[in-house]
Amino acid sequence: MKLRILNILGVGLLSVTAFAGNPDRGGQASCTQLVVNGWARSSGLGWAAQSNVKGVESMYSNIGGMVLIPKTDIVFARTEWMKGTGINVSTFGFAQNLGNDNAIGLSLTSIDMGDIPITTVEQPNGGLGTFSPRFTNLGIGYSRKFTNTISGGVLLRVFSESASNTKLQGVAFDAGIQYKTSIKNPDDAHFGVSIKNIGPDVKYSGDGISLKVLNPKNGQEVTMNQRVAKYNIPALMNIGASYDIRLDKEKSTNFNTLSPALNFTYNAFSSNQLTFGMEYSYKKMFMVRAGYAYEKDIFDYNKRRTANTGFMGGISVELPFGKTGNRFALDYSYRDTRPFSGTHSIGIKMSLGNIVE
Repeated sequence: MKLRILNILGVGLLSVTAFAGNPDRGGQASCTQLVVNGWARSSGLGWAAQSNVKGVESMYSNIGGMVLIPKTDIVFARTEWMKGTGINVSTFGFAQNLGNDNAIGLSLTSIDMGDIPITTVEQPNGGLGTFSPRFTNLGIGYSRKFTNTISGGVLLRVFSESASNTKLQGVAFDAGIQYKTSIKNPDDAHFGVSIKNIGPDVKYSGDGISLKVLNPKNGQEVTMNQRVAKYNIPALMNIGASYDIRLDKEKSTNFNTLSPALNFTYNAFSSNQLTFGMEYSYKKMFMVRAGYAYEKDIFDYNKRRTANTGFMGGISVELPFGKTGNRFALDYSYRDTRPFSGTHSIGIKMSLGNIVE
């Protein structure tokens, strides 16, 4: 079994060359909505969460963890993206354990950019009304627990972008695997490998790419369709690990747990990232987490290629209700940005069934 795990991780490492970070291609990918994490719990650790994420939020970070739920997970989150921009992200997810170590899930993300004034060359100050771009993506995932230590899954994502007179549609695939082992206590170490946004190129269509020009032969106005370039989608790959440190003197109690995590992200269209994270959990009812995502030139405001400064954090309160182990959770996360006033996410979660250790 250990040899099989090494083979799986080896294949993942060999695949890295296809996803090597390429900051020179920054801004050349389309559909960057696909790398927006709208979930309020996992976003507090960034990509460092992917080696140990479970349930609904696995459909963004690592689909392999979706099966690690007792019965049913229902999550809704609302994100104010870079406060001050007027961009809001609404995310809903549902995951169901089918028994026999199988699970399916559905996630829906909608990004609303508000009303934007219509401007033209003749009227650069507007006065022509507004338009409201909207980005959506729908994910359908399947996850399976192969052994007590290995789980994996795949996800199909259908996404679209639309404005007043242009639109785009496409599909992408995600895949992931998680492996947990024991060093001193059960399930102390977690490893994860995931790939995201693997799919065909996309291009825009609609009346917005047409021009009205005068025919020089007869002076009549005609419509001319412009050629549209195809764009890649932002593929990436993650390799990460986390370790649960039991802080109680009596290990059987398992009240206090500290979980450091580390993840390396290979981006095809931006700089690679190294993400550090740490989460403290008390009785799996109160959790506080913090992380930092490092990439080249992140400390230089004039050179870095992202509005995110790298700092992130969050808090969760998860309480039982009923007699069957059902749980209700409230999550919050914050990601620091310069400029703007940070990204704020709040979410609610309902888990049915006894908690999975």
